[in-house]
Amino acid sequence: MSKTLFEDFSEVSSKQWKQLIQYDLKGADYNETLIWKTDEGIHVKPFYHADEFQKLPNISDTKATEWQICQTIFVANTEKSNRKAVNAIARGAESIKFVLPSEDIAVKDLLVNINLTKTPIFFECQFLSAQFIDQFAFTPNLANIHIASDIIGNLTKTGNWFKNLKADHAELEAIVKDTNAFTVHLDLYQNAGANMVQQLAYALAHVNEYLNHFDAILSDKEKQTFIVTFNVAVGSNYFFEIAKLRALRTLWPTLAEAYGFNTECFIFVNPTKRNKTLYDYNTNMLRTTTECMSAILGGANMICNLPYDAIYHKDNEFGERIARNQLLVLKHESYFDKVNNPADGAYYIESLTQQLAEKSLELFKEIEVNGGFLHQLKEGIIQKKIKESAAKEQEQFDKGQLILLGTNKHPNPDDKMKHELELYPFVKKNPIKTLIEPIIEKRLAEAMEQKRLEDE
Repeated sequence: MSKTLFEDFSEVSSKQWKQLIQYDLKGADYNETLIWKTDEGIHVKPFYHADEFQKLPNISDTKATEWQICQTIFVANTEKSNRKAVNAIARGAESIKFVLPSEDIAVKDLLVNINLTKTPIFFECQFLSAQFIDQFAFTPNLANIHIASDIIGNLTKTGNWFKNLKADHAELEAIVKDTNAFTVHLDLYQNAGANMVQQLAYALAHVNEYLNHFDAILSDKEKQTFIVTFNVAVGSNYFFEIAKLRALRTLWPTLAEAYGFNTECFIFVNPTKRNKTLYDYNTNMLRTTTECMSAILGGANMICNLPYDAIYHKDNEFGERIARNQLLVLKHESYFDKVNNPADGAYYIESLTQQLAEKSLELFKEIEVNGGFLHQLKEGIIQKKIKESAAKEQEQFDKGQLILLGTNKHPNPDDKMKHELELYPFVKKNPIKTLIEPIIEKRLAEAMEQKRLEDE
C-alpha cells in the first residue's frame, strides 16, 4: 500500500525544500533565522535530507533489545545491602552495582541468594587493591562479575593517585591480568560542565593512556578478549545525547584497532546530576526519564537511573523504587526494548553523530600532539577547558537562556526545602594538598538554591 501511495508524489531535493523555505521567510536570512549553533560548534539546520549524505550511514551493531536495568547500592552494611539487592532483583532490577567503601567487606556474604549466572554484578571500589580479587575464588565463573578499575578517573576526581603513580599502575596491572578489563569514567566530565565534544575527546585521551600502558603488557590474545567499560552521564539534550553515545561507539573502534584491542565496548549510563534541582524536585523525574530514553536509543548496555531526590535525601526505598519503575515502564510498557537500532536512518541524528565524532577526534589529536591527557591534567589545561565550558553554560542558565523548570522558570515561591535536607546538596569545600587540580562536579542551580534556602 505504501509503495502505491508514494508513487503519486515526485521526489523533492534538499535544494528545492530550502528554496521553498526561503520564499516563506519573506526576505529574512535563512542562515541567521533558522540555523543555530551549539556550544560544541555544531550548526543545527531546520531539516535534513538524504541527498546531503555522500553515502548512507552504516547500520549500527547496537542491540537496544538487550539493554538492562541496574540498581546502585552503597554498601555500608553487608547483610542489609544483600537483602536490598535481592529485593531489587525481585522487583525488576536486572543487575546490581555495589559501591564498596572498603576492601574489608565480605563479597561472598554480599552475593548470597543472587544468581550470578543470570544477574550481572558491578563493583565500584573506592579503593585500589589487587588482593581484593581473591575474594571471588568462591565462584568459578567471573563472566558476570565486573570490577571497575580507573586510577586516572580517581586522579581527575580527587587530584591524587590512590597511593602514587607507580604503585597504582602496579595494582591496576594485577587487577587487569585477572579481569581482562578496566573502566573509564567520563561521567565526571559531564557532571562538571564539559560540553559533548570535550566529553568524548577526554574519554578517548583518558583511555588512550591505558592503551599505551597495556599495549606492551598484554598478549594479542588478551587484547582481543579485552573489554573496556565507559561510564557515561547523559543529560536532557535529547537528540544530542543519543548522538553522543553513538559517536562514542564510532570512535572507540578507531582507537582500539590501532592497538590491536577488541573493538567492542560496554556502555554504562547514569543520568547527569548537573541539571538536577532541589526545588520543584519532581521535575527531576521528567529529566531522568528523557535521559534514560536517550541512553536506550543511543545504545547503552546498562542503565542505572538516578532517584529524583538523590541530591538531598539519603538512600530510601521510595526514591529507588520510583527510579527503577521509570526504567521498567520504558522497557515493558513503552516498548523501548523491541528494536535493536532505533536511531539508525534518522538523518538529523546521523548528522549529529558524524559531527560530534569528527570534532571529538580533532580535539583528541590536539591533546595527543600536546603531550597527552595526563600531561594536560598536570598542566591544568583540561581543568581550565572544562571550567570555561561550565562557566558558559552557567551564564546561559543565569540569564534564563538555559531553562530548568521550577528553578529559573516558573518557580514556586511557597516551596520550602530546608527541612528536607538529609544530605548537603552543594559543592563541598575541604582544602587538601593535591598533585593536580581536581575536576569538580557542580550543579547549575546551586547558587540560586543557596540563596532561596537563606531566604526561607
